[in-house]
Amino acid sequence: MAVRPSLAYFPSDNALLESSGLPWGVAVTPFSSTDERGSSPVTGDEGDLIPRCTSCFAYFSTLCSLHRWSWTCPICSEDNDLSADAAARYARDGSHDPPELRSAFVDLLLPGEEGEAAAATTPVYVAAIDLSSSEEFLELVKSALLAALEALSPGSLFGILTFSSKIGLYDVQGPITIVKNVFIPPDSDGTLHVDLKDVMPFCSFLAPVGTFKDRIAEALETIKPIASWERATTASQVQDHALHHTRGFGVAIDALVNYLSVENGTTFELARIFAFLSGPPNYGAGQLDARSNGDHNTGKVVDSNNTLLPEETSFYKNLAASAVQAGACVDLFAITNEYTDLTSLKVLSVESGGSLFLYSNTDESTLPQDIYKMLKRPYAFGCVLRLRTSPEIKIADSYGHFFPDPQYMHVQHINCCDSFASYTYDFEFEKDSQFARKSRPPILQIAFKYTMIVHHGDTSDDASNSGSRSKFSVQRRLRVRTIQYNTTANIWDLYDFVDPDVVLTILVHQVILASLSDVVEARLWLHDWLAIFIAQYNKAYKNVRPADSGVSDIDVDFSNCSQLQPLAQLVFAFLVSPLLQVQDEHIHPDYQTYLQCLFSALEPASLRQAICPTLSSYSSLDTEAEVHQSLSRSVFTSERPIFLLDAYTDLLVYYLPTASPSIPFPPPRDCLLRSTVDRLKQERTLTPRLAFIHGARDDTTTFEKYLIEDRALDGTLLVGSIGFRSFLEEVRSRVAEFGI
Repeated sequence: MAVRPSLAYFPSDNALLESSGLPWGVAVTPFSSTDERGSSPVTGDEGDLIPRCTSCFAYFSTLCSLHRWSWTCPICSEDNDLSADAAARYARDGSHDPPELRSAFVDLLLPGEEGEAAAATTPVYVAAIDLSSSEEFLELVKSALLAALEALSPGSLFGILTFSSKIGLYDVQGPITIVKNVFIPPDSDGTLHVDLKDVMPFCSFLAPVGTFKDRIAEALETIKPIASWERATTASQVQDHALHHTRGFGVAIDALVNYLSVENGTTFELARIFAFLSGPPNYGAGQLDARSNGDHNTGKVVDSNNTLLPEETSFYKNLAASAVQAGACVDLFAITNEYTDLTSLKVLSVESGGSLFLYSNTDESTLPQDIYKMLKRPYAFGCVLRLRTSPEIKIADSYGHFFPDPQYMHVQHINCCDSFASYTYDFEFEKDSQFARKSRPPILQIAFKYTMIVHHGDTSDDASNSGSRSKFSVQRRLRVRTIQYNTTANIWDLYDFVDPDVVLTILVHQVILASLSDVVEARLWLHDWLAIFIAQYNKAYKNVRPADSGVSDIDVDFSNCSQLQPLAQLVFAFLVSPLLQVQDEHIHPDYQTYLQCLFSALEPASLRQAICPTLSSYSSLDTEAEVHQSLSRSVFTSERPIFLLDAYTDLLVYYLPTASPSIPFPPPRDCLLRSTVDRLKQERTLTPRLAFIHGARDDTTTFEKYLIEDRALDGTLLVGSIGFRSFLEEVRSRVAEFGI
């Protein structure tokens, strides 16, 4: 569990916080195997025996004041009695101390909540495949599912469902593959005439991967796009021909969720649905407005004040709620450049605990690598996240892919969570509160209750073997981290120990939320925030400025504080990012929705990389020269011939036109540059696109678009490296208006 605060020293009072101009909060990655320093939790059993405060319900930790028969809660200072058993448990005897006495970061088994039914522990995966698509789309999906089969544990259960104007269920466990179809009614409510469980028994639909991997692969090869095998040949079939290009996606997923819900808790605890879309749902319940090709740009499909279209229907929000109840997590893979209205669809994946992926074409898609990496990562499900704070601190807002508890404040439910998923909290002071010099230090406690499937080895998983599923077991665990922070009454302590990545993370969440209703206002707010913050910073350092200083003396580069220096560039990079551009015909609205979902789930270091790329130069293929702070055309005059640009989703290796012909292009596998690229690809949650560009003979547009300092605020490319500096001069003028 990694916890990164925006301010390493908490401000002593609200006046200091406001005068600093900085956001105050934390970014939490709850299922990370280590904390932010790389330390692992102390593990153990008997998580159900940890005492809890009778007032605030915080968990006992090493930061509690422990007495013989009582303990004092570090969060709310409540005195709590210890039972005789608890007092005996905490009688200090060195090496036999329980985990919560040895570390403030523990991960404990909850034996009373451990799954007991072996049948309910089997992982279940279902592929829902769009047949109203192209051959290229299906070939890519087949490759991705073959990669998925390699990543899955042998005892996992796997099912195949296809959809168009009908739903197809595949039984691969017999001598030949059997497909049973159910037609989707075109009316708005989309109710099927027969339930899927009556079409095919669940035990026939789901096949054990270890036993039937080859049969599943053979079944995938039989899947063809509708248009390739059903064509209208007579006038009477014209209406049927129209159905060959329909996607009854909403009805298909709704029926699948209902199908799975019958088995939730009996066959599985969590089922993952991989939904592959080649275009917008346009048939039956959940159909969306499919616009013409000419309208596939932000300027034409949205109002000038909005980045993204509002949700067209509540169908998918309701479907997400049903999926959560059914124990199903939906991962949505859109492989299309056609407008698909991901704004309406995103809620299905985000609220069910899944992920949203967008690939503009099949040629450059990294779908097989992405789905393999996703399934190889450990994940938790049925998660509950709770952040508790000292009474002086108020949680102003929380951000991330979760759904809030309807009864308890600041309790978040997360259907599926991997080790990269991050959640952000924004703090403010409770009214009239402060941290006095002699008061208790501020405390944060994060509790994360989750379930994970444990694989016990490769035993036979023959479907006829009644003990086949006992190779898996479910563990319910509790992870608790309690952290004490220092406070300061000195504004320079806030500035000197700020974390720019977490500041950016909080700002990004705030701006994304505001941009849903008015992107222009969101952009103006971010612009104003930077100007006000620079004004506050200059006020703090007014003792080093001459009394008669003018506009030119306003420090916009944070020359007195190295920790703050990246912030102006980070804000500028966010302002020129595709997410905040409007009326730009080159930016697809679905791509903006994809970025919104991506940015709102990344942990701070990754988010910074995605918004503001890192540019490294190499004097040779085996010698890294330096990491450049500037992202401008000045790199073209560099003495170093090779550059590596890391933009999180893209990795670009760029050779200057003047690079010596003796330097191999592209770089060979056995050099430092290539090994660095391979390492970065492995570390990512998704596979970045890799491109090799030689300035002497290739189109350099892809590389130049990431030189953000050459861009204007509207994202257009400027002639000359003046974009970022012009922006700072504009900010300088705005700061002067505040009269510092």
